[in-house]
Amino acid sequence: MRRFSNFFLVLAALVFTHAAFAGGQKEEPLSNSVKALMQKSISDQATPKTIFASEVEGQIWLKEMSNRLKIRMPDQDMREDFLRTVYYEATRAGLDPQLVLGLIQVESGFKKYAVSSVGARGYMQVMPFWVNSIGAPDHNLFHLKLNLRYGCTILRHYIDMENGDLYRALGRYNGSLGQPEYPTMVVGAWKKNWSYGSLTF
Repeated sequence: MRRFSNFFLVLAALVFTHAAFAGGQKEEPLSNSVKALMQKSISDQATPKTIFASEVEGQIWLKEMSNRLKIRMPDQDMREDFLRTVYYEATRAGLDPQLVLGLIQVESGFKKYAVSSVGARGYMQVMPFWVNSIGAPDHNLFHLKLNLRYGCTILRHYIDMENGDLYRALGRYNGSLGQPEYPTMVVGAWKKNWSYGSLTF
């Protein structure tokens, strides 16, 4: 009985810890030019495609990342579709796809339908106010491509706002600007688990 009690205490602690770092971007006024750029980025209907230096390089990356993600996302087709979309949306926004994987790991634990205590949704824990600000009323933040499109566009916006300072940008993304825990967790997950060529976990 005590073993089960300890198990549930550990589980509760893990859930609480995860919830403490889930997305909570703060709504801030956007200049008209920034808003227009972000709206254009969100509404772009170009067909997603993974762009690598060569097809062979692309297959190697996909296989490597798929092996690392298998324990968290067992379905191979879903996993590969997810990874292709991450790669496309990240590179499209000028982000390192492995950084985005680290952020998703911390934000949602790769749970498509994750909802935080403050209402952030999906893989990248996007706050619903962004739909009103830069999106369209019919946008579903649990949709894979849309969630990643919003998340990558928002992170790019914060990086630009912070003149390339990734730690401050990550703090803004999480709504914890000035506190080191969240940026440290994301960069740690990126470097430990997703840095290309590192050991699988």
